Amino acid sequence: MNRIGWIGTVGLIAVAAVAAGYWMGTRSAAQAPHEAAQGAKQERKVLYYRNPMGHPDTSPVPKKDPMGMDYIPVYEGGEPEPDLPAGAVKISLDKVQLLGVRSEAAKMRELTRTVRAVGTIQANERLLYTVAPRFEGWIENLHVNTTGQSVRRDQPLMEVYSPDLVTAQEEYLIALRGADQLKGSGSDAQAVIQRMADDALRRLRNWEVSDQELQALRQDGKPTRLLTYRSAANGVVLRKPSVEGMRFMPGDVLFEIADLSSVWVLAEVSEQEIGFVRLRQEAKIDIVAYPDKSFAGKVVFLYPTIDSETRTAQVRIELANPGGLLKPAMFANVELASGHASGEVLAVPESAVLDSGTRQAVLVRRDEGLFEPRTVKLGMRADHYIEVTEGLREGEQVVVRANFLIDAESNLKAALETFGEHEGQ
Repeated sequence: MNRIGWIGTVGLIAVAAVAAGYWMGTRSAAQAPHEAAQGAKQERKVLYYRNPMGHPDTSPVPKKDPMGMDYIPVYEGGEPEPDLPAGAVKISLDKVQLLGVRSEAAKMRELTRTVRAVGTIQANERLLYTVAPRFEGWIENLHVNTTGQSVRRDQPLMEVYSPDLVTAQEEYLIALRGADQLKGSGSDAQAVIQRMADDALRRLRNWEVSDQELQALRQDGKPTRLLTYRSAANGVVLRKPSVEGMRFMPGDVLFEIADLSSVWVLAEVSEQEIGFVRLRQEAKIDIVAYPDKSFAGKVVFLYPTIDSETRTAQVRIELANPGGLLKPAMFANVELASGHASGEVLAVPESAVLDSGTRQAVLVRRDEGLFEPRTVKLGMRADHYIEVTEGLREGEQVVVRANFLIDAESNLKAALETFGEHEGQ
């Protein structure tokens, strides 16, 4: 090779060496910050190791808890991962399986709450009847003379004597005879006598003389000394203060009769549950005296007051009693099945709710091993489920088992983050 060729070759080698050196220097300068950051990250100082179950104990060296889980290192200047929602906690899949974490989706459900109460059978007040004459008199004969005796409609109860009643009958008969005698006379006289007859008949009706007694009076044409009082309905005698020979005054109650074909149950419902009871709600009644039978009734009235001593409200339930098995003062156990007024509502299992007394929350499963605490507002509780009115959407997965362990870890994590913020200030 001649001298000129040799010089050219050496020059090319020198240029290549310079270019290679420049490229290597540039690459090293670019990698230096990244390697420095990696080294700084790897060299973070471990402050201590905390219990993986959220217990307050810590360790200066790595160790395992009684369940075999590793204590979690807490680094100096450690901050939560930027991907996690505030307060969320990420747990390894092995720990999730070890804890037995189980989740369930929030769903729309029709909640039914059963309200239980005790009560007593009472006579239906709408089917109570009394015998209280509107005139003064004496009881001559008693046909029904015992309390509790069953009576039929129009059955004679007693016969009474009253001078006023006899006088009113005579006046009515005199007016009727006068009207017959004046049929051919002038219209004025006939109108006057007819008015007298009408007044006498009205007085007898006001004194509750039955149509049957009035018809017999017109047919016989002479007043009867005794007036027969009859039962106004089928039923039983609840009260009978009358005795033969006694004198009574206008308005005195001589008989009280109850028609027990329909009865009431007065149930004592606790103040906390009265909001779940509605009018026309179906009720199941079990009677202590008949353990093998159940009766069906319907809520017809909610009493407007609360007993200040028992903190209960009375609920009136009406039910049929065709066989007469239900008797006043019997004890009864009542069940009222109450659904939500809105029908289906968003609900989660009771075990999903973490209740501190002032705050209610659930743990939402965002991803595999990622759990977010979520504050919620609750509504009706029934069938081991709780209505969620705010803070949760349908289909979101909530933790229903081991949630208190995850919540403890989340609370400890938040406390440590707050502690780190105060240390840095």
